Amino acid sequence: MSGIDPNTPRPTAIVVHKLSRILELAFDDGKRFQLPFELLRVYSPSAEVRGHGPGQEVLQIGKRDIEVDLLEQVGHYAVQPHFSDGHTTGIFSWDYLYWLGANQLQLWRDYDDRLRAAGQSRDPSPALSSDRHPATLPPGHGDPGSKPAAGLTSVALTRPRS
Repeated sequence: MSGIDPNTPRPTAIVVHKLSRILELAFDDGKRFQLPFELLRVYSPSAEVRGHGPGQEVLQIGKRDIEVDLLEQVGHYAVQPHFSDGHTTGIFSWDYLYWLGANQLQLWRDYDDRLRAAGQSRDPSPALSSDRHPATLPPGHGDPGSKPAAGLTSVALTRPRS
């Protein structure tokens, strides 16, 4: 799922919506996805989250208010978010982002089930909560904090398919 599949559509636009905490992606097949920062964080393809093999996954808790402080392009195949909790090691390839978008409803259900089974929560513990952005806006409701990802524009990711 996180490899580089040449048949996967490529993004034509990536926009970071800071206030609503959404990464918006448009792909060259016409599909558009709005991926919450929390979903990206809890499904990070990093070894810190996924482990080094089956059964070594680490349940991410308290990530509801996570932010993306920076989004860097990695070559011509991925982006690397820098999350507000210091997590910076996940590299999200285009095919992994597409897969997350296409499967996000089931991924949310799975995550919620795992949290419930562990007696944990999406909410940060009170000692760790931040008031940097106390209000969130639903996606598509005039987020004034929206901007193209650092170093990216809506056309920077457009390239001919080989």
